[in-house]
Amino acid sequence: MTLLDRATSALVDQRTAVVSAEQLALRLGRWATTDATLSASLADGIARLVREGELRGGDRLPSERTLAATVSVSRGTVVSAYARLYDDGILDRRQGSGTRVAGTPPTAARQSAGRAEALYATLPSSIDLLRAVPPISPLAVDIVQRHRPVLDASTVEGDPAGLPALRSLIAQLMTDDGTATTAAQILVTHGAQQALSLLVDELVSPGDTVLTEEVAWPGFTDAVRRRGGQVHGIRLTPDGVDIDALEMAIVVRRPVLIALNPHNHNPTGVQTSLAVRRRIADLAAEHGVTVIEDRVLAHVSFDGVTPPSLASLRPDAPIVVVESLSKWAWEGLRVGWLRADPVLVRRLRGLRQTTDLSTSVPSQLLAIDLIAQAPVLRRTVATVHREAADAAAKLLAVHLPDWRFRPPRGGLWLWAQLPSGSAAGFARYAAGLGVSVAGSAQFMSDVDADDHIRIPVTSTPAVLEAGIQRLGEAWRGYVGRG
Repeated sequence: MTLLDRATSALVDQRTAVVSAEQLALRLGRWATTDATLSASLADGIARLVREGELRGGDRLPSERTLAATVSVSRGTVVSAYARLYDDGILDRRQGSGTRVAGTPPTAARQSAGRAEALYATLPSSIDLLRAVPPISPLAVDIVQRHRPVLDASTVEGDPAGLPALRSLIAQLMTDDGTATTAAQILVTHGAQQALSLLVDELVSPGDTVLTEEVAWPGFTDAVRRRGGQVHGIRLTPDGVDIDALEMAIVVRRPVLIALNPHNHNPTGVQTSLAVRRRIADLAAEHGVTVIEDRVLAHVSFDGVTPPSLASLRPDAPIVVVESLSKWAWEGLRVGWLRADPVLVRRLRGLRQTTDLSTSVPSQLLAIDLIAQAPVLRRTVATVHREAADAAAKLLAVHLPDWRFRPPRGGLWLWAQLPSGSAAGFARYAAGLGVSVAGSAQFMSDVDADDHIRIPVTSTPAVLEAGIQRLGEAWRGYVGRG
């Protein structure tokens, strides 16, 4: 090989990716279907990734044996799928370099798919126990149908921070909840996820360390990694985040940001004790480190008691509160907000002017009507999901008696521990039987854990019962395979 050949080969290696079996399984999502053979479904799934640009020319795929073990099928199934893709010109065999995607390598590396994407990868033919989306309540439907927006001079243009009337109403709502707030402290966003993303973009630089729970919402941790930040997870206890470990990490790792979900935590359902919440607020004040407090699920407490915010416990601490209407009014509305120091709000307002400019004015006007009924809407969603969680617990006792979970005190799911095996492997096996669930690997911050399944209780009673029954059937088949 000439010097030019070696240089060209090295350049190609830099531009192409070695796709591990775990990465490929994650990108495929719930690929198995009931109306086609497994090999055909797998081939279709890989072909789709190539069409959509998830896999590029030159990307090297895992061996047949490795992929078969990862997605819980026979080696012959993968051999057949790869053979079909070779025949179609989608894959290419290269001597000494394995199986690669046919075509020219891209000129620049791309980011890998985020884990949050897999939480929306259920198939139309599958029972969806993957997403935790509460149904809209009859009262909210009535409010939406009766909504008649009043347009005036203040609603002609969208302010990046939000409509003044909505900001004032949110400030009053938070004040009534126990967190004294002014309109200048509020920034209205397209849901809580945008609030988290804006904060990460503003506060995190490449190489910075961010602390969060060891099990956390991937929409946040993926956003940190896209910015080039490093995520460090803190152990969770039944009382919330391990406060001693958090304090040690603050001292040793010197984070620029801490993000916590202390109220009906997603996905574990943990409610952080008052003593731990007070200590978190004290640490934020003592060390001057910004804490993001995710309160999206704070009002889905089954006892009807909404805990006070961290910000209310230490008004002098740099604590940013993130909330949303999604979980207690309407997921489809996509209106959320953050409460922060007015200086930070102004910085984020400027950041929005370079992204999406502002939140939809009609959505904000509808949010005003929904917030007017916030107490009733919040009580309703808590009651509905308390009953659903009780029903799900009884179904698990019947169909999956060896799975273990702590009865939740709030939230939208059960967090069940498997007695053996791999949660990711079981989720893939269950998908082949027509039920979609997420394993703990989808939520881990920076450690490997693969022994829990999240079971949302937001489906209708009939779908929830059918889904858990099918999970039981899948579990017996999975265990039977050894």
